[in-house]
Amino acid sequence: MMFKNVRLYRLGRPFGLDADALEARLDERRFRPCGPLETATMGWSAPLGDGSTALVHAVSGCFLICSRKQERLLPSAAVAEALEERVNDLETAESRDVGRAERRRLREQIMAEMLPRAFTRSRRTLLYVDTEAGWLVVDSGSDRQAEDVISLLRETIETLPARPPAPRMEPPRVMTGWLLNGDAPSDFQIGDACELRDVSDTASLIRCRGQDLGSEEILAHLRVGKQVLKLALSWDERLDFVLAEDMSLKRLRVGDALLNELDDGDLEPAARMDAELAILALQLRELIARLDAIFGLVGDEDAAGTPAQEPQAEPASAPAKVTPSSAEPPPWV
Repeated sequence: MMFKNVRLYRLGRPFGLDADALEARLDERRFRPCGPLETATMGWSAPLGDGSTALVHAVSGCFLICSRKQERLLPSAAVAEALEERVNDLETAESRDVGRAERRRLREQIMAEMLPRAFTRSRRTLLYVDTEAGWLVVDSGSDRQAEDVISLLRETIETLPARPPAPRMEPPRVMTGWLLNGDAPSDFQIGDACELRDVSDTASLIRCRGQDLGSEEILAHLRVGKQVLKLALSWDERLDFVLAEDMSLKRLRVGDALLNELDDGDLEPAARMDAELAILALQLRELIARLDAIFGLVGDEDAAGTPAQEPQAEPASAPAKVTPSSAEPPPWV
């Protein structure tokens, strides 16, 4: 499938642009390659690939778009080595020390000489706006990468009141309860991977894969105070993923039953993209609604300033003695 990771951003108000208007805005920031002296450029490219010029692909109330960032690969070690050689040559030839300001000028000169010959690397990031459900979905495993894309979109359309989920129910507490009490909602099946952290010692981290998470060994860790930061889940046999404490989804995979709907080998690439996006967007729309019901994703107030609805009662919380931790978890390995 086209999305491997999901980072969510709640729209504070209706998106306000149709597909044609969004296309026109994105075209003003269409991607262009790095110039000879540029270290990086970022813009919008066709989500269907180089065979298409359209910057917006609209399906089922969702606008699929794609950012592209190109960087010149100029290793700092190579610049430092060239700088030291030039400094040594100057000091030897002129019998003097090269000061800090002159070093800075020499470094800039070296970079200007090396940049045009440096290799480039491009990275594309898919995202879509769900205009019906009011969510922005970014295919990124990195918070920084996602924020760069959101910033580009905000600059392009001039306004984008969007923010990450602010769950009212603390995800580590809820996921810990699912394992410790065995009371996960019936439409969620526990997978075989998790990440645990000690609330009293954030350096104490346990990563588990291919294990029975209901085993006594895992439960013993939870009973002494460790919390679940990431948990592999299957939702209603439709989507498999790892849910993280920031409500991002990693290792996203569509269930086999849904994939069978795409097995028609006669589909043209554009038609297949339509089918993939329609299936993915519909399933994610329903999954996000379920996560919102359990965790209360919009927090105390949504981005529009209206009070959030109380999350539906779920037998999903851990015992009160389990204390949440606000420390940032390390990346999933």
